[in-house]
Amino acid sequence: MNILVDSSVWIDYFRSGINSEILDTYIEQNIISTNYLILSEIVPFIKLHKNSKVINLLYQINRIPLDIDWEKIIEYQVRCLKNGINRIGIPDLIILDNVIQNDLTLFSLDKHFSLISGIIKFNIV
Repeated sequence: MNILVDSSVWIDYFRSGINSEILDTYIEQNIISTNYLILSEIVPFIKLHKNSKVINLLYQINRIPLDIDWEKIIEYQVRCLKNGINRIGIPDLIILDNVIQNDLTLFSLDKHFSLISGIIKFNIV
């Protein structure tokens, strides 16, 4: 199993949130991954705090390449809208597509991913 860790989980982790232990377990098992979209969401804030050690560690995590299928992104958005799931941002749909394309499991604290999993098949923890 390879788990794509969403920025919501990283933010919780850096704040020593309730999911810190779960992420620690996945890190110890060496089954986590990221992509440049997720890194672009969290690294700027870490840079502001001048924590280059954490940034270096994040860049050592397995990075999944992004191969954006824009037609799929449109399809996912239409399916969400048809099912009353509104306000899903394009970055989240790109993350969803990345998970599906690479047969990954998504670890996210964003509730809309749980809603989406009811209409689009993908692995989520």
